[in-house]
Amino acid sequence: MRKARVEGRLGPSTVVLDHTGGFEGLLLVDDDLLEVIGHSNFGTIRSTTCVYKGKWLYEVLISSQGLMQIGWCTISCRFNHEEGVGDTPNSYAYDGNRVRKWNVTTTNYGKAWAAGDIVSCLIDLDAGTLSFCLNGVSLGTAFENLSKGQGMAYFPAISLSFKESVAFNFGSRPLRYPMAGFRPLQDPPGADLVRAQRLLGCFRAVLSVELDPVEGRLVEKESSEWQLQGQPTVLLTLAHIFHRFAPLLHKVYLVEAVLINFLLGIVEKDTPAQAQSVVHQVLDLFWLFMEDYEVQDCLKQLMMSLLRLYRFSPIVPDLSLQIHYLRLTISILRHEKSRKFLLSNVLFDMLRSVIFFYIKSPLRVEEAGLQELIPTTWWPCCSSREARENKEVKEETSEERLRRRAYERGCQRLKKRIEVVEELQVQILKLLLDNKDDSGGEASRYIFLSKFRKFLQENASGRGNMPMLCPPEYMVCFLHRLISALRYYWDEYKASNPRACFSEEAYIPPQVFYNGKVDYFDLQRLGGLLSHLRKTLRDDLAAKANIVIDPLELQAATMDDLDEDEEPAPSAAQRPMQALAMGGALPLPRPGWLSSPTLGRANRFLSTAAVSLMTPRRPLSTSEKVKVRTLSVEQRTREDIEGSHWNEGLLLGRPPEEPEQPVTENSLLEVLDGAIMMYNLSVHQQLGKMVGVSDDVNEYAMALRDTEDKIRRCPKRRKDILTELTKSQKVFSEKLDHLSRRLAWVHATVYSQEKMLDIYWLLRICLRTIEHGDRTGSLFAFMPEFYLNVAINSYSALKNYFGPVHSMEELPGYEETLTRLAAILAKHFADTRIVGTDIRDSLMQALASYVCYPHSLRAVERIPKEQRVAMVRNLLAPYEQRPWAQTNWILVRLWRGCGFGYRYTRLPHLLKTKPDDANLPSLQKPCPSTLLQQHMADLLRQGPDVAPSFLNSVLNQLNWAFSEFIGMIQEIQQAAERLERNFVDSRQLKVCATCFDLSVSLLRVLEMTITLVPEIFLDWAWPTSEMLLRRLAQLLNQVLNRVTAERNLFDRVVTLRLPGLESVDHYPILVAVTGILVRLLVHGPASETERATSVLLADPCFQLRSICYLLGQPEPPAPGTALPAPDRKRFSLQSYTDYINAEELAQVERMLAHLTSASAQAAAASLPTSEEDLCPICYAHPISAVFQPCGHKSCKACINQHLMNNKDCFFCKATVVSVEDWDKVANTGTTSSAP
Repeated sequence: MRKARVEGRLGPSTVVLDHTGGFEGLLLVDDDLLEVIGHSNFGTIRSTTCVYKGKWLYEVLISSQGLMQIGWCTISCRFNHEEGVGDTPNSYAYDGNRVRKWNVTTTNYGKAWAAGDIVSCLIDLDAGTLSFCLNGVSLGTAFENLSKGQGMAYFPAISLSFKESVAFNFGSRPLRYPMAGFRPLQDPPGADLVRAQRLLGCFRAVLSVELDPVEGRLVEKESSEWQLQGQPTVLLTLAHIFHRFAPLLHKVYLVEAVLINFLLGIVEKDTPAQAQSVVHQVLDLFWLFMEDYEVQDCLKQLMMSLLRLYRFSPIVPDLSLQIHYLRLTISILRHEKSRKFLLSNVLFDMLRSVIFFYIKSPLRVEEAGLQELIPTTWWPCCSSREARENKEVKEETSEERLRRRAYERGCQRLKKRIEVVEELQVQILKLLLDNKDDSGGEASRYIFLSKFRKFLQENASGRGNMPMLCPPEYMVCFLHRLISALRYYWDEYKASNPRACFSEEAYIPPQVFYNGKVDYFDLQRLGGLLSHLRKTLRDDLAAKANIVIDPLELQAATMDDLDEDEEPAPSAAQRPMQALAMGGALPLPRPGWLSSPTLGRANRFLSTAAVSLMTPRRPLSTSEKVKVRTLSVEQRTREDIEGSHWNEGLLLGRPPEEPEQPVTENSLLEVLDGAIMMYNLSVHQQLGKMVGVSDDVNEYAMALRDTEDKIRRCPKRRKDILTELTKSQKVFSEKLDHLSRRLAWVHATVYSQEKMLDIYWLLRICLRTIEHGDRTGSLFAFMPEFYLNVAINSYSALKNYFGPVHSMEELPGYEETLTRLAAILAKHFADTRIVGTDIRDSLMQALASYVCYPHSLRAVERIPKEQRVAMVRNLLAPYEQRPWAQTNWILVRLWRGCGFGYRYTRLPHLLKTKPDDANLPSLQKPCPSTLLQQHMADLLRQGPDVAPSFLNSVLNQLNWAFSEFIGMIQEIQQAAERLERNFVDSRQLKVCATCFDLSVSLLRVLEMTITLVPEIFLDWAWPTSEMLLRRLAQLLNQVLNRVTAERNLFDRVVTLRLPGLESVDHYPILVAVTGILVRLLVHGPASETERATSVLLADPCFQLRSICYLLGQPEPPAPGTALPAPDRKRFSLQSYTDYINAEELAQVERMLAHLTSASAQAAAASLPTSEEDLCPICYAHPISAVFQPCGHKSCKACINQHLMNNKDCFFCKATVVSVEDWDKVANTGTTSSAP
């Protein structure tokens, strides 16, 4: 490389990043050696050129706003993964993430930067000072008295964290913010720049005149009206101009400084129609007078510069800069030949063209002009949840109403300006989706489809360089613009094809998922791997979809999948130059999500399997089968997608359940499928992330209200406190002013009504697609999992992210949509066609959340009865080998509000604490469903096996959960009592609290079951009722004894109030147990009450003291005496009058009186039993059963409980064939039943 002989500068004339030796850590460097991405903890890299005298500057384009230190260093500086630029002597840096400057020590400096900002780094070695500018605004002198002299030369340098990225401009492009007196490190091409400007002047002169055919002289004419008429003089003149002009137009500097300025001048001066006409003429001349490779290089540089200008333009109030860049982009793309070249080779291969559809959010609202647009700020006086639930929230004052309306008017002004930009972005996508420009080759839409699919593949697989994946904030904007363009073409097609569907009725036909015409990469299907489904469901494919798969090809594809993980790694010689290497900075490939070929397996099955289709009208012979190749994305043509009169394209293999009329153009179906995939990839995650701005507003508003309340209550004599409170009030108000304006931007760009309707449209499409797929029976398994995920997540987003400005209840067809989603969740949460653990868990969690809210619960009640009954039947299936905790949670929510003392939203001891998230399903008001409870009762009564198997699993899980809980609190108590300092693992605390919550919820399910179907436990005509009642009594006594013992382990752990164990308290578990006991011992006929009493008292663990504990009494009261007042220091249900009503307390008192009397009678009537006559298993009941054929004995309760889960004898492990009654006196027995 040629050395530059410039005083004050050392190094090559072309300044780039030094990827061969000037680095530390692991970095990714782009092909032009000007863009860098951190790929280690804190990597550092410097440039190839240094300066030692004079005034110099360079610019850094901030692509991400994370941790970076940008500045200068000398060659003697040594960096590592902990110390970067500014952390060593003779290195200086500015950090806009932490808003500090660094030179061994650090102090506050400058402003916070954001993605899209430009930092100018200036060094004045004559004065010995160093300063920085942000978007052309000086941040002031950062450092003085720089070391100068022999050996002291300063290199531009940067240290950046993992995934952070920037682009340098040392002068290879025109500086965005040149500074008087400072020169860039790289000299501009002065001679070429002058030559290009003169040639451009000649070119413009030709466009502004024409030859008068009558008088033969030149006359002035508007450029927009100029047309090439084949006049020899004009053609010869243009040929001479382009002969010299064309070689200059491949240089980045000249394209940006000359050509773009010329084109932007046209766009800014003329109307859009006139500007497009002139740009079209210019591009026609380019293609006419320049070689193809010259035009292509020029267009590539032109589009790259436009993208960079758009991305790093400052936000101004009228968004004029962004509008001009987008209008010029549209004018270029309207030129068909240029559009197809850019689409085929540049937009998705060399550029992050998605940036064109992004509107960045301003971090500093004052620089974006939001103060002028929204002069009056406002924020809600309470959160949306408080407004809905708290009836005591004070009404809005007239002053607040005026402020709110002024704020809303400002938001509308901002929204209208943003909509102008969004409309231009949609126009770009409309051009890219044009399918009528096929006169000169393939239409733009089909080129776009292949590029779009590769874009999705790389983002879905995540196999490329993670920092180069499309950022979620870009994906959100891209999705909304794509939906707008897609619906435009969809409804346009409907207008000319009445049999097609409107976009409001859109869905993806199910054959798209199994005919192999659309590549879904390695994305999981509902039924598992695609190769497995093709093999196991090939008969169904043939019968229902008329698709036959060649067995030999199927075997080859399966083996190819199996061998995937055994492919040898490439040697060092085979690796591409762009591969990562530890300790080095290597050239970075173009974004993998835009340019790399199909990766990994890439659904190899689809590219190798031979698919034959048969027309369903009549049986076909072998010779009539039509072979259809499954082509890769790049090989497909318009006919492969849209089909023809003998070929249905993407819709080959239509099942009989699908209608024959077209939904829309097949290509639009693929675009829609991609849009749904985009939402699943990262859009939903970003929507949730942006809610943080609204949460910040609520938190600061609450802090401001608290501060103002303290000011009102503060005594006037305490001026010191008033001063501090006033300062806090001012800080909170200023912060809220800033956040409310930023929130207006977020609402306009992310959470507007139009954006909400887009997400709602995707939700309804997913619901229809799932419904159509479900009708195909077993072929439903081919559907990708993300369709169910998007249905679940989009509903969640609409419900939680778009309020309080927009409510889901206002959407058209809201009730119908809720019901359809409810039907899908109710049917598919236990669908055997769905095998993926993650998607099954997602469905279960979604249903559990769905029944927590009144509107969605009523939607579940509106689905057809057979579907409701099937859902409840699946919920009552035995809990083993499935996510029983979520199932139990669903049943609990159906009961909450009906149980004993079970009408609370938050536990009594947590009322004074603020929940982390008030919108959590667990914190919703009780909304029980008597309809679904009735279904549950009917099902439990139906068969002899349903209730015993369900209740046995519930009792097993309760025994496990409570035992685990007791074991863990013992460990926690032991750790807390040690003298040395101990820290209890937070994960252990969380698991402990979860086991407690599960125990409470299982007890509530038992309470619901006993209330709805008491005969299951109390009617001895049921063969298992006595066994179930004995097991229940045993568990209830164990829980009571553990929780109510004086100064016991439970008491001590509750008193500690450890973080993570907030939910562990006496109230929730004791009221659940009390609810069961009251139903057994107080309600119902006397015969059932007597049975329950005898079983409860017969349990050896029963202690009357535990029942007395419920009412705060240490001992049972004497017969005939009234209950004393509760001791406030002791637990008592009487202390919770806001949670337990008088009738419920009276029932507890009757239960205690009944048990006191029955216990005394039982004690008087009981006869001593010798130890040898007691059951050797429980030592609580007499021996009453003998096992055949081994002859061992136990009580009936123990053997019946054992046989629920095991058929082997307790003692000898022989198989128990039958159980016979055994009476010691008679020594005879009769066979009762076989297990």
